[in-house]
Amino acid sequence: MTTREQVSDIIKNVLADRSASGGIRRVVWIGAGGSNGGNYPAQYFMEHEARDIVSAMYTSSEFVYATPGYVDASTLVVAVSMRGTAETIEAARVAKKRGAATVAVYVDESGLTEVCDYRVRYDSLALDESDMARTNSAVVLMMAMELVQQTEGYEQYKTAMAAFDVVDPIYRKAVEYATPLAASWAERNASRPTINVMGSGPAFAAAYVFSICNIQEMLQIDSCTINSCEFFHGPFEILDKRTSLFQLVSVGRCRPVDERAVAFLKQYGGENVYILDGKELGLNDIPDSVSEYFNHLIFSPILNNVYMRALSAVTRKDYLTRRYMWKVPY
Repeated sequence: MTTREQVSDIIKNVLADRSASGGIRRVVWIGAGGSNGGNYPAQYFMEHEARDIVSAMYTSSEFVYATPGYVDASTLVVAVSMRGTAETIEAARVAKKRGAATVAVYVDESGLTEVCDYRVRYDSLALDESDMARTNSAVVLMMAMELVQQTEGYEQYKTAMAAFDVVDPIYRKAVEYATPLAASWAERNASRPTINVMGSGPAFAAAYVFSICNIQEMLQIDSCTINSCEFFHGPFEILDKRTSLFQLVSVGRCRPVDERAVAFLKQYGGENVYILDGKELGLNDIPDSVSEYFNHLIFSPILNNVYMRALSAVTRKDYLTRRYMWKVPY
């Protein structure tokens, strides 16, 4: 059974199971760190396409300590964790106690797969051999599209499902394109004390994950994530010829916001400003009617596997080492 078939069956079974009690009225996406950021494509899709089901996205601990009052039998909770993060397992337990239907999206079996009603395995984007159409963000996006299709119908459903078939080929070409560019960027920015990352709309979570997981966690370099929409409401005051700022330019409705930021960066920034355009990575190979929902699926693995690794090589920091994570009580 393919991942697409498995996801379709899970949604079908959840809806059938809850039909007698009023159906599914809300969906909640839960995760921590990169898993939390990886849920954003599903959340972004639901916000812009779903009319009947309300969607929300929570980091695991916040869901545990401040559980939304609406979580009940009419809620579908999708909990994502590669190996079973303790906070995410607890969030799934809380959701089940409230009567929600629960789905585990995972790489390795853990307490999360034991707690949840349904489960679907994904490929880690950090592995070169992984299929980028089966990563955590791809699986949850597919799940969101299935949920809308099976409850109210999604006009672009067939186009979107076909787009998953070209995600991995687009990624492979993007790796070849970006590798020399990343090496040059890393050389220029290796000594910078702070590397800011900026993006908006469908690419914002890719910027966020690059900042907190790749630059801060893996390389222990200070980083701030900025929304392009908010750049001119404060953050642009840090910009000068020395500022290191990595701008993602998305494909989709928010692109004009990124382009406005780019124009300002080119005028007032210096050689440490870097612009990565989704069009240049191949997102234009996906039909315009659905392409914006696939920004994260291309940006995030390119940032992790090309740009982060390039910076790791130049700074000679092993990206698999940590200062605190897995080493001290926290």
